[in-house]
Order: sequence, then C-alpha cells, then structure tokens
Amino acid sequence: MGFRDVKRSKSAKKTRVIAIINQKGGVGKSTTAVNLSAALGEMNRKTLLVDFDPQGNSTSGLGVEKEDLEQCVYDALLNDVPVEDLIHDTESKKVFVVPATIQLAGAEVELVSAMARETRLKEALEPVKDAFDFIFIDCPPSLGLLTINALTAADSVLIPIQCEYYALEGVTKLLESMKMVKGRLNKELDTYGVLLTMFDSRTSLSNQVVEEVRNYFGDTTFKTLIPRTVKLSEAPSYGMPVISYAPNNKGAKAYMSLAKEVINRA
Repeated sequence: MGFRDVKRSKSAKKTRVIAIINQKGGVGKSTTAVNLSAALGEMNRKTLLVDFDPQGNSTSGLGVEKEDLEQCVYDALLNDVPVEDLIHDTESKKVFVVPATIQLAGAEVELVSAMARETRLKEALEPVKDAFDFIFIDCPPSLGLLTINALTAADSVLIPIQCEYYALEGVTKLLESMKMVKGRLNKELDTYGVLLTMFDSRTSLSNQVVEEVRNYFGDTTFKTLIPRTVKLSEAPSYGMPVISYAPNNKGAKAYMSLAKEVINRA
C-alpha cells in the first residue's frame, strides 16, 4: 500500500511541519522523532518522518535497513529525485519515513555551491505535504546547511532538552539561528514546544532542570516528561518504536501522552 492510499485524520487541521532540533547530540532527538511519530500513528494521525541526520538513527529506528537502500533523502536534495519516490512504509500503516544514509553527510559541502541551497528540502516536500497530518524532520546535531534547510521547510520547531547539567547550554545559539532563519528565509517559523527528556524523578538534578527550563520557556514547555528507561534505549536495536517493543513501558506511555499534547497544539 502506498502512502497516498492511507487517509489523513478527518479531525486534523492543516499539515504541521515540525523540525526536531538541538545542536547538542545525545538529547533524545531521534528517540523522540521515532516514538512521537509512532504514537501519533496510533492516534490515527498520518505522519511522515524525514530523517535528515546522516547517522540515520530514525531510519533504522523505524525498521528500515540502511544497507539495502539505493536512494535516500540526499537524492531529493541534490539529484532532484521526487520525495514520493523515497517514502517507505513502516510497521504502522499511518507512519512513513524518508530515510537517510551516511551519504547525506556529503550534502553539507555540496549544498554550499548549489542554487537555492537553503530551500531544497522545502521545495522537495511541497508535492507531498498535504498528504500528511504531521511531517517531522529529524535534524543533525549541528547548525549547518542541513539544519538551515530543515528550519526553512518547517513551520515550527520541537526542542528536546536533556535533564542534565548545562541543559540550556547551546540553546541560546539555536534560538539565534532560528531568529536569523525567521528574519531572512521563513517568517512563519515558531517554537512548537520544548520537551524535557531523560528525566529521572529520583534525582534532585532532574527536578532542578525541569524547573529551570520551565522558568525559561514558560508554557512552551510540554507538560509530559520523557523518562530515562532501558526499554527506550533497547527498542532501536530491534528496529521498533517503544510503543511496539514495550507498550506498557513508562517511556511508551510518556510518548503517547506527548502525542496528545502535540495534537492539542496543532
């Protein structure tokens, strides 16, 4: 079954294109991309995940074998391959993925001399945009041309922040980059939400960080806290979202709760 055969939710409004972004690595960005997409699929929201990170963690996390791929999102950016030819089914009939491979790493350099280099992803997604309720872009942990493309294509950003020391370190630079893109390339860009990840209720540090982030971002911060759990870490090695791998796990329940918040903000 192709992605055009699957219907959008009747209750959904316009398509939301959300970049999941933080230039710090290891904050739960790909974990959130995979599991939030899967949770929205469970809630009957047709979702496309664009893996825009050369590591391809979202690709493998949704069960797509990177080694078997002949083309990936790189080909949409630089070889004018239509995105609809790159969309793969996943275990969930409502969730689809545009995969990434290590080939995407070369795009940062190749885009430098390309025409309309900042808008390549936006243009590539335009023909399929209206077919989905949500489109997520899993960004690389950097603020280079790939991330600029993602920010130009998105209407908003979701920022995962890990509950650790220096949680807000680097966020100022990210917000500056967003401001620059908003001013020059994408006037619609705003913050969809800030998500606290790897929360451990037993430590005073985690609780401190939650308070600090909520003071800084206010109501933009999601109420849902994503806990640190073994099952969340294990699920990608089986090519499955946690709601399929361990549906009763507290991590699975947290992402289902987050999906409800995301739908309510749409």
